[in-house]
Amino acid sequence: MPIVRDKKIEVLFSAEDIARRNGELAEEIVLSDLKNPIVISILKGSFVFAADLIRALHHAGLSPEVEFISITSYGGGTQAGEPKVLRDVESDVQGRDVVIIDDILESGGTLKFTRDLMLARGAKRVSLIALLDKSERRKHEIDADFVGFECPDKFVVGYGMDVGHAFRELPFVGVVTGEA
Repeated sequence: MPIVRDKKIEVLFSAEDIARRNGELAEEIVLSDLKNPIVISILKGSFVFAADLIRALHHAGLSPEVEFISITSYGGGTQAGEPKVLRDVESDVQGRDVVIIDDILESGGTLKFTRDLMLARGAKRVSLIALLDKSERRKHEIDADFVGFECPDKFVVGYGMDVGHAFRELPFVGVVTGEA
């Protein structure tokens, strides 16, 4: 069990498992026949996953335009509220195939909000990708089109995901289990 910042981390999905799954996801996405796609990474948690997946898409023969959006639904508190855009995409999505990448699909609020926003802006088709899916946490009627892994109902860190701005740099997804 790795020790990082004096914390024990249980590895749920190894760097090797994630790399293999990213390649598989890229092949699945290419087969979905996207035309001139724009990939939008939801910041901050998905940035590592998005970077690796975009490279895997390139190797699979797809060269999408890349954008970023930052959404919050907490506004300084601890209870989720209405999502709002903190940083918006710069590209026009009108008539485009849009692929939204997020780190984890839990309640579904962020992905639903972002999907609906892109559709309202005239996107031709919106596909959703989540590295992790915690389906038992779903509060909104939404599913990802492409999922890396089904995730147990645990608070996860690593591979871009954090707790208190720590552990984003880990090359795997894990659970903090206690002090070292």
